[in-house]
Amino acid sequence: MDHTNVVFSDKAKELQAIARKIADEHVRPLAAKYDKAQEYNYEAARAVAEAGLFKTFIPEEYGGHGAGVLALALVAEELAKADSGFGVAFAVNALGSFPIILGGTEEQKKHWLPQIAAGDKFVAFCLSEKFAGSDAQGLSVRAFEDGDDYIICGEKKWTTNGGVADVYSVFAVTDPESKSRRISAFIVEKGTPGFEVKKVEDKMGIRCVPVVETHFDHVRVPKANLIGGRAGLGFRHAMSTLDYARPGVAAQAVGASQGALDLANVYANRRKQFGIPISGHQMVQQMMADMAMKTEAARRLVYTAAAGIDESGPSALNSKMAAMAKCFATDVAMEVATDAVQVFGGYGFMEDYPIAKFFRDAKILQIYEGTNQVQRLVIARHLIREAGELEHLQEFIPHEEQQSYSEEPVGSRNL
Repeated sequence: MDHTNVVFSDKAKELQAIARKIADEHVRPLAAKYDKAQEYNYEAARAVAEAGLFKTFIPEEYGGHGAGVLALALVAEELAKADSGFGVAFAVNALGSFPIILGGTEEQKKHWLPQIAAGDKFVAFCLSEKFAGSDAQGLSVRAFEDGDDYIICGEKKWTTNGGVADVYSVFAVTDPESKSRRISAFIVEKGTPGFEVKKVEDKMGIRCVPVVETHFDHVRVPKANLIGGRAGLGFRHAMSTLDYARPGVAAQAVGASQGALDLANVYANRRKQFGIPISGHQMVQQMMADMAMKTEAARRLVYTAAAGIDESGPSALNSKMAAMAKCFATDVAMEVATDAVQVFGGYGFMEDYPIAKFFRDAKILQIYEGTNQVQRLVIARHLIREAGELEHLQEFIPHEEQQSYSEEPVGSRNL
């Protein structure tokens, strides 16, 4: 793909406008309420479902709009601009659905995706464990074959949407001796015997969406729920899913940045110090200018990464771009939220105003779906591989040639 021009479809722009309306009417007015109560905003979720926004990322043949990752990014951005927590609550449904969309059998897609598109089923993604977060190959949850079923045993950590979700994409070890085909992915339904949501985390931010421990005590699922119909494909499903989902996380970050920037801009033009609005002071102007530049740069990088996936699907370039977008945009969200609190001064430190919530919500964006340290490793490894394609630049760099030395001691010829 030519990573310079991004074209927005009419459907993507339509969905963005719908998301903006829902954000204004159902998300922003209730954000503080659900943050304080640590409760899910079902009212906004119903509005999203009725407006067809859960169809955004589902292919048309399974009841969706088939609008793609770029449209998903636009919708997530609008919702996160109003409430970063609800932006997560929306986007995690795409995260949980992508293993089925990208790797599921035709029967699995026909059965599950129309229900997700309609908003009748919410979805969660069960990958991380207490001792396996960034190291997805280090899973310990096991799935044992038993006749026509698999039996899943173990526990998962950090399951976003847990308890709310009806469908869970679960990753477990089926072949501990294999390096390349160690992990498989399963669809587990809420209410399956032995499957329980245990600890509900008390979080710093994104408090309106639950993050929980999910426990699997000999959970029996039919082989028909093995994603892709074959064992050993789980790691591939997980990595493809994350490549597709990371622009959505990055879009949440752009929305969070813009939301914090907008509040800071309004406040800076109303708050007076030394007889003028603080927006008239150069130090504040510099902060606001930097916040705006970084937010717009992040936005363009996110749109480019999302458009690349829509155009050509999984690829080394798109994987790198997704990592770059996620890393840069989420770092920007944290920076902008921090500066916005500074612009608000003492008011920014008080929970009476939403800017404090933007600050609390921003931090998790740098951590989940691959920490930003891991994203930098991904980017660097792609760069190292790409160095081989730059042979034409060899003549312009220093060459370190091996010096040949005599075995004779230095100065011996003079003796």
